[in-house]
This record gives sequence, C-alpha cells and structure tokens, in this order.
Amino acid sequence: MGLDTADDAGVFQLDAETALIQTVDFFTPLVDDPYLFGQIAAANSLSDVYAMGGKPLTAMNIVAFPMCSLDAAVLGEILKGGQEKISEAGAVLVGGHTIDDAEPKYGLSVTGLVHPGKVWANAGARPGDRLILTKPIGTGVLATAMRAEMFADGVQAAITSMAALNKVAAETAGAFSVHACTDITGFGVLGHLFEMAAASGVRIEVDSRALPLLPEATEAAAMGFVPGGAYSNREYLTRVAFRTDVPDPIRDLCFDPQTSGGLVFSLPEEEAAAALAALKNAGLHACALIGRIVGPGRGEIDVY
Repeated sequence: MGLDTADDAGVFQLDAETALIQTVDFFTPLVDDPYLFGQIAAANSLSDVYAMGGKPLTAMNIVAFPMCSLDAAVLGEILKGGQEKISEAGAVLVGGHTIDDAEPKYGLSVTGLVHPGKVWANAGARPGDRLILTKPIGTGVLATAMRAEMFADGVQAAITSMAALNKVAAETAGAFSVHACTDITGFGVLGHLFEMAAASGVRIEVDSRALPLLPEATEAAAMGFVPGGAYSNREYLTRVAFRTDVPDPIRDLCFDPQTSGGLVFSLPEEEAAAALAALKNAGLHACALIGRIVGPGRGEIDVY
C-alpha cells in the first residue's frame, strides 16, 4: 500500500507472514506544557500504525528546537512525554534527529508490523456496514478556545483525549470483521470519512446526533472558536450534504481538524452492536455508532 487511496501509512510486504507499516508525523505545540505536547505528538504519530491494524515496533524522534531561546530542560520534557507513549505502545525508541529551529516541532517516524492478510485499509467499506468512532471530536475548536483561556473543562478533556493511544481500540476491534479503518486527524471526521468512501466506492450517511463530542465543544464552536483548518476542510469537501436542521455548531465540528483523534471502523451491521459493547467494556466509553454505508457511490456523505 502506498499513495493510491490516501491510506494512513505505507505497508511493505516482507514475506508471507510479515509486512512493515511505516509512517511519520510531527507538528508545532498545541499546548504550553512540554511534557503533554510530547505525549500528544507521539500518540498522534503512533495512531497511523493502529489505523492499519498493526502494532508499533520502533520509533525515531523528529525534533526541531530553538536552543538559543528555550532551556534544554523543555526539550527533555517533550522527549520524556514522547518516550512514555512509545513505551506504552510496546515499541522501542531507536534514535532520531534534531535540528535547531525558531519554533519547537516534535513527532515520530514509526515502524510497525502486521500480517499481510490482516491489514486494515481505508478502502473496503461495504454497503450495509455500520461506522464506529472511538473518540469524541472537537479538539481543534477547543485548542482554539484554549488560546483565549476559555472552556477549561473542555480543554482538559481534549488534552486527555489527544494523549490517549488508539492501542486498546485497535486491539479490541481486531476480534471483529473490520472492512475498513482510518483515524480522524487534520481533515476532520467528514474529511477522513470521505477518503474512506471515495476509496471504497460507496456513499456514507452520518447521524450528527450520534457523534461523540468533547465537553463544551459545541459551546466553543457556537462562540466562533473555529480553526482555519475547518474552513479549508469545508471548502474542499464538496460531496457533503447536510440536512437543513443540523445546527451550525455541529456542522463546524464535523469539519473541525482533529489531533490524535479516534479510529473509525466500518464493519458488518450484524457485528456492530457487539463491537461497540466490547469497545465500551474496554474503557472507551465515548465510542459510538455514527452512521452507515448506504450503497455504492463516489464518496458522497449525507449528514442528518
């Protein structure tokens, strides 16, 4: 797997039993706390391996840091936060690269393993499938509100969500017949569902009332704390149609760019209830059935 269907990571088959998953991601700080920034950036980077159905094996740090204007102890806290998430994933840090830059940046290059016959892709969703989302949305809106020092409870919930690995979600869903999977990041929930729908040649229906939302995300969106990326996503996604009664703040949250968001699984309707129950029993209480694959198509999404 490579670039053809905008999958979350590249997959290279080594032999009949083993394939490598490779991915890389890094970004500028979303939060002021360097330790939390390290955790969030590492969790975000590791997520693409989980989205492909694999297990992280090794990670390499990618760092840009202003050594002349920030204390090296800040960098130490960033790397400590990242290391803890790498260890939690069961992977090993094997090195990395650092450059001097005006603005801090951090992330990981991650290699994972998967059986070639058990790779999840964003293509493969089938008419009749149900869609399960494993994390609440709204991190982009709440990160914007954080800069205004508003909605503290929602901001804290967003930080906790972003720092959480998708490990449990992937391991739990592995017991079911997952037809397609992706993680929700910068293109928002509708953007990544569009990639799944277009790659699978299907049409998707989303129940906006079922979308799991972070606390205070709706209120923050209603007050206008909508990041610029949401407007870019809205402009790009021309195959999305909203029913007229979907509130504007919910529409904004559908386009809201996420950081270290949850996984979306497309799986048979007859397994959906059991999969949802298993995910909740595993501690993922925010996960929800958010829609279905309604038939063949070219990536159209109807939101009601």
